[in-house]
Amino acid sequence: MNRRRTLTAVAAGAFLATTAVVAVVVTDGDGPTEAVSAAPTTTSSTAGTTTSSAPAPAPTTTIPTPPPPPTAAPATTPAPPGPMVAVEPARIVVPALGVDAPVIRLGLQRDGTLEVPATAHEVGWWSGGTLPGTTGPAVLAGHVNLGDQRGVFARLAELAAGDRIDVAADDGTTISYVVTRVERHPKDAFPTDAVYDMTAGPELRLITCGGDFDRSSGHYEDNVIAFATPA
Repeated sequence: MNRRRTLTAVAAGAFLATTAVVAVVVTDGDGPTEAVSAAPTTTSSTAGTTTSSAPAPAPTTTIPTPPPPPTAAPATTPAPPGPMVAVEPARIVVPALGVDAPVIRLGLQRDGTLEVPATAHEVGWWSGGTLPGTTGPAVLAGHVNLGDQRGVFARLAELAAGDRIDVAADDGTTISYVVTRVERHPKDAFPTDAVYDMTAGPELRLITCGGDFDRSSGHYEDNVIAFATPA
């Protein structure tokens, strides 16, 4: 059931660190694209991660093209505790990062890459994927920076296992998640299966850009991904 896709990195103006959720690689029209990281190997952490300081130039955010919504769950994935209600996300709150931001819908661009939020302070939900609260990975993405503006997910790599994430609908219905791990991967080795494959229960992916910034290309080399399960 694993689907492997070619990951496309395009300019996105500091979106996810300038893809995800999980959950998506994209580009903005305002700036260069992301690119190079000092560490060619993937790093992950269950207790927290080390962040890279964002350079002054205006990078763009990119997230790999999401595959079609998954249809089956692996038998090895444990089922989540308790029933949940599906919500279309309108707001996300991440207390550990001081994030309280609006959530907008994201579709796909003509080249098949995920759209990115038009502003630094918005988070985008991939509307072609999973609704928060339903079985599967709901993918949300945000910028690390956009031009000279600090992005909503500028500190995403600082999340640690156990940190809470609240996703709320317009009517106030809220689903709470708990971070299980945070990973950083080179964009050319994006973990598509881990981010997008079907799960046994509701899960959440937050995605942005990270790693070193290549001034010559205007790209960050890596993506930072936070994985979370229902609280």
